[in-house]
Amino acid sequence: MFEIKNICKDTSARVGIFKTRHYGFTTPCFMPVGTNGAVKTLSSKELEEIGYEIILSNTYHLYLKPGEEIIKSFKGLHNFMNWQRAILTDSGGYQVFSLSPLRKIKKDGVEFKSHIDGSKHFFTPESVIRFQKILGSDIAMVLDVCPPYPCSYEEADKAVELTNDWAKKSIEIAKESGVTVFAIVQGSIYPDLRKKSAEFLVNLDFDGYAIGGLGIGEPKEEMWKMVEIVNEILPKDKPRYLMGIGKPEDFIEGIKLGVDMFDCVVPTRNARNGTLYTEKGKILVRREIYKKDQNPPDESCHCFTCKNYSLAYLRHLSNINEILGLRLNTIHNLTYYFHLINKIRKAIINQNVLSFTAEFYKNYSS
Repeated sequence: MFEIKNICKDTSARVGIFKTRHYGFTTPCFMPVGTNGAVKTLSSKELEEIGYEIILSNTYHLYLKPGEEIIKSFKGLHNFMNWQRAILTDSGGYQVFSLSPLRKIKKDGVEFKSHIDGSKHFFTPESVIRFQKILGSDIAMVLDVCPPYPCSYEEADKAVELTNDWAKKSIEIAKESGVTVFAIVQGSIYPDLRKKSAEFLVNLDFDGYAIGGLGIGEPKEEMWKMVEIVNEILPKDKPRYLMGIGKPEDFIEGIKLGVDMFDCVVPTRNARNGTLYTEKGKILVRREIYKKDQNPPDESCHCFTCKNYSLAYLRHLSNINEILGLRLNTIHNLTYYFHLINKIRKAIINQNVLSFTAEFYKNYSS
């Protein structure tokens, strides 16, 4: 299912292909976030044209709207949103647990109130996998407990125990249902808890492994320390997914540590806020200095936006809150992300990851 094609001689970076029952995709990869079955402002065709092979959607949100009945009538999310490539669906665990005043954690699952209408619902590890099967997910995620940061050792340990227990139930139902499923390693910033979680999950033999509960306020050095600890334990022949992390510099560091998959709302959310990513770093298109600028956002970029529009025009669209501006910015940011990952892949294949990294930091201003 996961075939490693190239391994970096200087780091833990690698290039691979993960084949799902529906569609294969190349790693390392970035997954644009389509929480509700849509990557904001873009169509499925536009994502395909950029080159994306996999996107991420969210079980929690799709469970509430449009709901199981409508998804079933379309025979899955792929048909519903007209996306014929791979889809990874998050379990909704993070969303549920972020609604702390509206949820109650129990041994067999979590009871929560909808943020939409206050109606009561109950997620179990088994029900979450079953719903992801209805969605037709190429990769399903287990229901996990994501503790906040900071949290006590006791709270983090309790989250690990429950996450591991739920993972065992998830893998059993996934195997019965024929669902490809990834586990999620938790443990906050406590090394021994990260090891405890990873070692337990590896023994259950999942199709892939995610590292969760990071990028939620802890110092970056702590985050990378946890990633390194976990990746030393996770099997080398399975993909590794760092959840919710996705700034350009994060790709560089994460991939060097052996991460294969990323997702984040950063490129799309920042696009809607008027922040563009370029080879030289971030730019804010609302700034006065771009008022008469006839250059594209990034002269080295060949996206639809950069080939057809100036910074002055994008600034104008942003300042009048024109929807077209949100679309053009999103096309650019997702194109930049896609090509950055491609460049890192080529650096792995050509065995020049360290020189690529040095060149990236020389040019890029975060």
